[in-house]
Amino acid sequence: MLARLSYTLLWVCALPFVLLRLVWRARRQPAYLRHLDERFGHYARRAPLPVIWVHAVSVGETRAAEPLVRALLARWPDHTVLLTHMTPTGRETSDSLFGGDARVLRCYLPYDLGVPCRRFLAHFRPRVGVVMETELWPTLLRNCRAGGVPVLLANARLSERSARRYARWPTLTRMALGALAAIGAQTEADARRLGELGANGVVVTGNIKFDISPPDALVALGASFRERFGGRPAVLAASTREGEEALILEAFRMQAPDDALLAIVPRHPQRFDEVARLVEASGLRLQRRSDDAPVAADTRVWLGDSMGEMFAYYAAADVALIGGSWLPFGGQNLIEACAVGTPVVLGPHTFNFAQVADLAIAAGAARRAGDIGEGMRIALGLLADRAACDATGAAGRQFAAAHRGATARTMEIVERLNRG
Repeated sequence: MLARLSYTLLWVCALPFVLLRLVWRARRQPAYLRHLDERFGHYARRAPLPVIWVHAVSVGETRAAEPLVRALLARWPDHTVLLTHMTPTGRETSDSLFGGDARVLRCYLPYDLGVPCRRFLAHFRPRVGVVMETELWPTLLRNCRAGGVPVLLANARLSERSARRYARWPTLTRMALGALAAIGAQTEADARRLGELGANGVVVTGNIKFDISPPDALVALGASFRERFGGRPAVLAASTREGEEALILEAFRMQAPDDALLAIVPRHPQRFDEVARLVEASGLRLQRRSDDAPVAADTRVWLGDSMGEMFAYYAAADVALIGGSWLPFGGQNLIEACAVGTPVVLGPHTFNFAQVADLAIAAGAARRAGDIGEGMRIALGLLADRAACDATGAAGRQFAAAHRGATARTMEIVERLNRG
């Protein structure tokens, strides 16, 4: 009781600063100031009943949820799927994936305070909830349990670093985990860490991201990108984070032959212009994907300044450097690259995707580098050795195919919960 009260008081005290942070982020991304009422549990639109609620905090979780959402719609065509998010980019991603389907609605999840959470549940009246990966909101989950809404933590992952953070608040963490009706973990290691924090009945379902199929339209778009490259070898720096682009640009400038093209796709769209300025300051000629033009022979860097086209970028590239792994951000999802047969080069920091990274390396689908200089040498070496590049890409396809099936295992749990 004391822990719960303290948590609520902390939220109340922090709320003005949370709102100021929204205003600060809106300088680059004005969408942060839209739908503010939803963050306090006020919603203009109702969802036709019955409702299955899926929470995917941002872009990565929303993409991961795609196979599950499509399976839910196929299994229960008379249900509405409510997708909730915490970021505008997550919301925009769900709109691009499901915007044409009237059975999928989207909104922001309210802040983790009692009244907004109760408003959310009373307004949408979900039969069952699915929270993607690791979003543990104690107040919301407690209200779900009190209101008879079973919640599944699906595709759950918990790095050692995240486990240590949750362990600092043992009472709240146990309360949140205890309010869940079921947990499906990605790996045995994730299940063990969740169990050590107090979770019961955790089952290993695998990683739903392996079940994402490259859309034909994006594969075709990737082929059109390659045509724009004019047959030049292309290295993709995918989902890069702040501070990494400067390192990648310098390594490319120092090592790459004149005919090689570097494609950079920043993780966050609000950084597109910032990265463009970095490229221009490096002295390398820049073109942008948004220009929608063939890449000139003297262009060295092509900036992927679009959302929802990552499969196309991977399909267009000869080899991919995975962002978030060159500085200690924990890495990004490499499964999409493997699924389209693009060889992967990883940096030293992959703690958010540790098992997937290790399995991909063991399968011959990915290679590990100690820093970006070594990573660029490996990438350029693959460009120069077509046989090795093709073999690594083929291993990636086999690796992605071999680990599918998590969606079906997760659906078995949802079936049980939705029957009551």
